[in-house]
Amino acid sequence: MNADIKQFWDLNRMYAPLRDELMASLSDADLAFTPGGDNPTLGELCRELGETLYAYAQSFKTFKIDFSYRTNDDSYLQSVAKLQAWYADLDGQLEAALEAVTDDDVAHKHMDRGGYHVPLHISLDIFREALLIFCGKASVYLKAMGVERTQMWKDWIA
Repeated sequence: MNADIKQFWDLNRMYAPLRDELMASLSDADLAFTPGGDNPTLGELCRELGETLYAYAQSFKTFKIDFSYRTNDDSYLQSVAKLQAWYADLDGQLEAALEAVTDDDVAHKHMDRGGYHVPLHISLDIFREALLIFCGKASVYLKAMGVERTQMWKDWIA
């Protein structure tokens, strides 16, 4: 793995425990919760995160990000264990794609983000922002559900 990519990836790994803590605090029944209005269920929000993880894992293989992937597997909407296994698989796919990024790739390739291009490490920065956005949304759900958040969650997200 290129040293610059490793540095940015190591920063992103610090956010994985937040997702893991979220999953540990939820039951399968919690995934059906919605705060109302046009908001998705918590399960749908979590499935959307998986689809985002998939897009980033693929992007570091092709150097083009494509957010069109959708899974039709509704079991992700009903099972925390299934989500956890999916996230672990996607984390592994992303890690493998990042391991394959070479110094030459970093020097000569940019990530095509559909109309604009950014250096590869900046795409990892944007990925981290996507993780934080997810955590912010999930935090609203947790508060509405009355789920106690861990100290790390409170310190990092609110």
